[in-house]
Amino acid sequence: MTRAALNGGEAAERATRDLLLFCRGFCTALTGHHEGEDRELFPAIAAAHPQLRDTLRYLEQDHSMIAHLLTDLQAAVEWVASPVELDQHLEGIAAIMESHFRYEERQLLTVLDTLAFDADPHDVLGPL
Repeated sequence: MTRAALNGGEAAERATRDLLLFCRGFCTALTGHHEGEDRELFPAIAAAHPQLRDTLRYLEQDHSMIAHLLTDLQAAVEWVASPVELDQHLEGIAAIMESHFRYEERQLLTVLDTLAFDADPHDVLGPL
């Protein structure tokens, strides 16, 4: 094997390790954020604005779907999926997250500006 091939293999291995590390950190932070919303924020919103319960249920379903997609991504990174497969995972996550955040902002931004809520931001928003 040539020196260039060895260096290319080392670079690929390093890139895989970096992606796995990033994925674990990102996935953990996003999951913690959604769990905090589900556990702390959404019940407070539902108590103050019962008309938003269907909206909150929909957002919780999104959180569940995103968690499933993140688990699939972590598995793909760990078994070193091809770049094409990893790209497909990332595109799926990006699409649902973009839709989720737009919907969440449209539905809850005004409510969040007026919500009287006394809680530790780390408990509510997770480790972001």
